[in-house]
Amino acid sequence: MRRLVLESIVKISNTTFIITGASSGIGEALSKKLAARGANVVLAARNKSKLNQVHDKIQSSGGSSLVIPTDITDYNACKHLVKETILKFNQIDSLILNAGVSMWAFFDKIEDPIFFKNLMEINYTGAVNCVHTALPHLKRVRGSIVSITTAQAIMGFPAHSGYAASKHALHGFLETLELEGQGSVHFSNIYLGWIKGTSLRQNAFGADGEKIGKSSHNHDGKAIDLDTCIKKIIQSIRKDKRQSFIPAKLKFIPFFNLFARGWLHRKALKAVKDYEK
Repeated sequence: MRRLVLESIVKISNTTFIITGASSGIGEALSKKLAARGANVVLAARNKSKLNQVHDKIQSSGGSSLVIPTDITDYNACKHLVKETILKFNQIDSLILNAGVSMWAFFDKIEDPIFFKNLMEINYTGAVNCVHTALPHLKRVRGSIVSITTAQAIMGFPAHSGYAASKHALHGFLETLELEGQGSVHFSNIYLGWIKGTSLRQNAFGADGEKIGKSSHNHDGKAIDLDTCIKKIIQSIRKDKRQSFIPAKLKFIPFFNLFARGWLHRKALKAVKDYEK
């Protein structure tokens, strides 16, 4: 899939996207939008029942989708995901790395950091598994790897130490592959702030290593709504941007991290404390 393929809505049609974490939230909404534009969407996540619900909605709207239940932490499951995609659609044009899990706990309050292993396995190793199995097919069509990531991939963030570490690891991995690939595959990083309308916060690990569930940490107050987020992700995919920031103000993070690091850290700490009130 050369860059020109995604320059307009029309040319998204008949291209094949694998989307991890497609059973809910951003993955579900993005899958529906891409399918509505004529793409073949491969839905990958662990929850088969939820995937089937997404699939049914896409099919009822005239879209094209394929359900492949996948635990991305299992390398063989990722091989199966790619194999079934090729059997059905003959090629993979884009791999969208969306699956992820977060946390909300200051490190010195954590009872046992064993859940950091889960963060790394899902956010980093799972993505590595998907990329390794899909990469040969992406190279054949000069396809793309799209990372739905976070501003915490490029800066530290209070109460998110393990999450930030896993996203930093993924960022470094993909940047290295971009250097090694020398243009054979296009890489895109879409950095998100807090998005409302997803279950990411409720499913995040707390200090006790369990999901925090409903709490004051929900992202409904000062966050970007899901529909706006998806529209901007689609725009980024269409234009084949190397990096995008949602909301746009996040693009200043690298600058402030270099030249106003103390101010940036105070802002981050205040943002977390405001949500904990």
